[in-house]
Amino acid sequence: MTVHQEALSVEEFARNLRELVALLDPGRGWYGVFRRRDPAGMDACLDGAELPPWDVVEALFSDLAEARGAAYAERAATRAARLHADCALSHDRRPGGRAQLVERLGLMLREQAYAAERLRAAQEEGSGDPAAEALAWARDDHARASARCAELRRRLSAVPRPPDRIGAGSEPPRSHAPVVSAQAPAPRTASRDASSARKRKPTGARFAGLEAEDRGGVTGEAPVLPAVPDASPRGARFGGAPATERAERTTASPDPAALRFAQATVGALLRLRTEGRSGEAHAVLCEAAALPAHRLPLLAVELHRAGLDADWATLLWEVASLPPDGLAAAVDALAAAGRAEDCGQLLRQGVARPAAEIAEAAAALDRAGRGPLTQTLLGAFVRVRSPQEAARVAESDPPRLVPQLLAAARTVSEARERGVEHALRVAGLG
Repeated sequence: MTVHQEALSVEEFARNLRELVALLDPGRGWYGVFRRRDPAGMDACLDGAELPPWDVVEALFSDLAEARGAAYAERAATRAARLHADCALSHDRRPGGRAQLVERLGLMLREQAYAAERLRAAQEEGSGDPAAEALAWARDDHARASARCAELRRRLSAVPRPPDRIGAGSEPPRSHAPVVSAQAPAPRTASRDASSARKRKPTGARFAGLEAEDRGGVTGEAPVLPAVPDASPRGARFGGAPATERAERTTASPDPAALRFAQATVGALLRLRTEGRSGEAHAVLCEAAALPAHRLPLLAVELHRAGLDADWATLLWEVASLPPDGLAAAVDALAAAGRAEDCGQLLRQGVARPAAEIAEAAAALDRAGRGPLTQTLLGAFVRVRSPQEAARVAESDPPRLVPQLLAAARTVSEARERGVEHALRVAGLG
């Protein structure tokens, strides 16, 4: 696509967006929230200077559905989705576009981590209207950050890679078909329209709540790993979790390609850490987390061997945010390599996800024959989440999950077992 065609595409989307918001009340709904939270960012999108995250566009169409009806909004949303995908693809395929995506993903992963911490804090605040409103906002922030991580991952997978600069053994580029995030915004609550104050400070970062100051941003072009798989992860919580294993374990016949990849990745990380380019180093870890799970054990060995224990801890945080099947595959691979402590850490870090995803992950672990690890996951969940949320885990498969949840709660305490048992009865599952 030429620069002229790209400009026309962006302008067409911006015109479509302006026509949409002209039908909305700027003082109500999600449009009102975005207007209050980041007016400069909203104007930049309407002027065509910035492409809004897809979850923002979806939220505006939920406002349109209330104003003009669901059928009208659905027809308009179909055209907007096509325009948004075209704009994203043309922008991302420009020189430097992939590196910019990697940088934005790194920032959004940090935002997702911050949102996850706020969500956990809000869940512990107790009852009452202020606490309920704080919890609703925290859930919305986390859902949006997760959706944006997924969208950026999908956009990365649709962009041709430049020649691989970190070593041999990488896969060929994947399909270039544009994909946009399908996650819908969180349901609106009455308190949201009534309140213009947020628990976090708005910072004018395209509705993402990102801090305006540098948060370890990328300088120059980031090193590129093989393209992410089609099951795009939803971003990552990241933090200074301690490395739990120091012993190096190797398989009897290591996969040569996996070994070359691990060594090349470690080489890239060492170079970036030496040069102080922490943002790019984090982007390398983000992409490594999305690769086939069988590569993780060798990568762990090479990272520890190079003294990059903190990077392995960060990588585990990234892997903990993969979709349920990806998380289960990673746990299975690490368990097969004898890295039991890493498995436990992954499962404990993964319990911030919704109850339905915990159920999916438990099912995937059961399919892999990892029953004890299923109990570890459910035990970590019932330890830190409410009995009512534990009951929601069981909804997808009560005959299998109810006994497992009760057994997991029993390992925590008798009081927690009674609480989960009561919540299951109230939900009609006990």
